[in-house]
Amino acid sequence: MCLADITGRIAADLEYLKQFTATPGNGCTRLPFTKEARAAVDFLKKIMAEAGLEVREDAAGNVIGVMKGEDENAPCVMMGSHYDSVTNGGDFDGIAGIVCAVEAARQLKEKNIKLKRNFVVVGFCDEEGLRFGTGYFGSGAMLGNRDVEYCKHYRDQDGISIYDAMKGYGLDPEKIGDAKWPEGSIGKFLELHIEQGPVLDAENIELGLVDCIVGIQRYMVTVHGRADHAGTTPMDMRMDAVDAATKVISKIADWAREKADGTVATTGYIHTVPGGMNIVAEQVDFTVDIRSRNNDNISDIANRIRAALDRETAQMGGSYEIDTKLVITPVMLSEEMLQIMEDCCREKGYSYKRLPSGAGHDALEIGQVIPTVMLFVPSRDGRSHCPVEFTRYSDFARASVVMTELAEKLLTA
Repeated sequence: MCLADITGRIAADLEYLKQFTATPGNGCTRLPFTKEARAAVDFLKKIMAEAGLEVREDAAGNVIGVMKGEDENAPCVMMGSHYDSVTNGGDFDGIAGIVCAVEAARQLKEKNIKLKRNFVVVGFCDEEGLRFGTGYFGSGAMLGNRDVEYCKHYRDQDGISIYDAMKGYGLDPEKIGDAKWPEGSIGKFLELHIEQGPVLDAENIELGLVDCIVGIQRYMVTVHGRADHAGTTPMDMRMDAVDAATKVISKIADWAREKADGTVATTGYIHTVPGGMNIVAEQVDFTVDIRSRNNDNISDIANRIRAALDRETAQMGGSYEIDTKLVITPVMLSEEMLQIMEDCCREKGYSYKRLPSGAGHDALEIGQVIPTVMLFVPSRDGRSHCPVEFTRYSDFARASVVMTELAEKLLTA
């Protein structure tokens, strides 16, 4: 099996998938339950079938391909990533992991490996959570963590719920429970992904063996005040939602810095109502995203935010509410699988290092309950979630070889 041939197959698939974006010429915008997502899924089904997989789409919008082993009831080995993107994102985030999983299936087929258990390739729906402010929808549904009420509760900025978006996409949200896999049916999960950070590229290292994925908590905060005239309302008689909200927002980053262990906290979205230059704001909506490999750090910052909101809204005579979008704990990845990949890298002469993931992935959701591992490839200048995101196709090919060898050992054990 020639590395150049593998590179060419991966390149052809990823180049073709680039067309499925709502923002041609300005990055990849492939939000869940859209026509762009449907087109990408249809192409993934095609290349999965060509690789010899039995293909289906589940009730959550995940696309699944199965290469059957001798014992179809044995816990399977699953490999994949997500096919959705952020707005104006990159061409490789998520989708490259699915393409490389299909490539692993091709390599296993070419090797004529006798599998003792099923090899399952999966493309997850809505990992990013951008449209509905959530995340890990498809992988969560596979674990039984998404239900009809969940689908009805979360809405996009146009007021469309996950429930209604699924119906418009051709899925039946009332059957979301059918996406759950029986307990014990998934034995191991593997995910290949771009690093989305600068470490591998800066250090000229070919592969990153991920040993830990940070936990994440996400919130939408709404602060309520009262609209008044900006010129005629004295400062001590205002219920200024912006004043209260920004006093809290300004402290969040410093609370993360205090932890001094890689903990991060971000306010990435702020919206004021009514939004006029000469009107005291009656409402402010803002998001909070907190991440750390230490869950106590995340919870401490979340508690500080609530305490500060209590204090500031009471002082100005207003109120607030918090909508919890995501709570997921950090996960340590499988030492057994990391060691197999490390041995493979040494054998093939690939440079590598172990590192944590500061980004959440489907591996974070799956890894809560199933032995999981991740392999990173370099991102040029560490750039991701933007149109200039770039990884060499040869890096993907190298990583696919390592992942295939790992899968082969797991599938034949």
